[in-house]
Amino acid sequence: MARPVWSGALSLGLVTVPVELYPAVADHTIHFHQFERGTSDRIRNRRVNERTGEEVDKDEIVKGYDLGGGDHVLVEPDELDEIAPERSRRIDIEQFVELDEIDPWFFDKTYWLKPAKEDFAKAYGLLLQAMDRSEKAGVAKFVLRGKEYLCAVRAGEDVMVLNTLHFAADLRKPKDVMGGLPKLPKARPKELDMALALVDEMTAPWKPEDFRDEYSGRVEKLIKAKKAGKEITHEEEPEPSADVVDLFEALSRSVKNRKGGGGAKKQEKRQDLGDLSKSDLDKLAREQGVKGRSKMTRAQLEKALKAS
Repeated sequence: MARPVWSGALSLGLVTVPVELYPAVADHTIHFHQFERGTSDRIRNRRVNERTGEEVDKDEIVKGYDLGGGDHVLVEPDELDEIAPERSRRIDIEQFVELDEIDPWFFDKTYWLKPAKEDFAKAYGLLLQAMDRSEKAGVAKFVLRGKEYLCAVRAGEDVMVLNTLHFAADLRKPKDVMGGLPKLPKARPKELDMALALVDEMTAPWKPEDFRDEYSGRVEKLIKAKKAGKEITHEEEPEPSADVVDLFEALSRSVKNRKGGGGAKKQEKRQDLGDLSKSDLDKLAREQGVKGRSKMTRAQLEKALKAS
């Protein structure tokens, strides 16, 4: 069982519920150490004085703010501690907003909020049900690890969810990043209709379990193969499709491909599926955009392709 990263109280008006905060997301990134090629010698990062080349103890390091032109303002750690936000133990909800009013741009990390003790389950459950019924999120600020966060508290499945949010000042405008927005010509009506048709053909229920980190899986496979002294073979890149200059033609082909290319072709495809290997079926399913194909058996792949 994970340990809470924060404990305190959730406050709504005069109602206060002691709660604990737990991370809702785990990092599955595969991490590597660094070695010198041809040896088993680890490479370590050290804090080195760039002028003398000597290693510096952590206690002897201060922070410096770059003023430009090689000038810096040096700040001692205790000076930052003096102005740091207090170690707050409260999440005070300041207002409620419609959840869909918060643009996904603002969302950062996700946590679970649970009552600290069973004694507070009634008050916690009441707030949870009220948030669920209203479909609103409570906006609050709190301090975690010495940093102040803006957050949204909302109802999840039988538990409250806390999302830390970016402050508006942290978000960068597209024109500021790209140096200007692209000039977009107005789409022709038939092109827009065809694009909408393609969107409709590709629309499916949101099933997050259908999407997996395939690269991490390939990295794990590579590690296992190298540990066993084997070489791993890689799939060849698919042949690039022929260039289509006309946008409408490209959209038309895309829609036709999604629909299976017509009844006769679809019937022919169904008859030929039984002659294909599981690898070929998987490749065809990938081309057809079949969801959840990585977990399917051969029979399930064939059934899904026949239905596509």
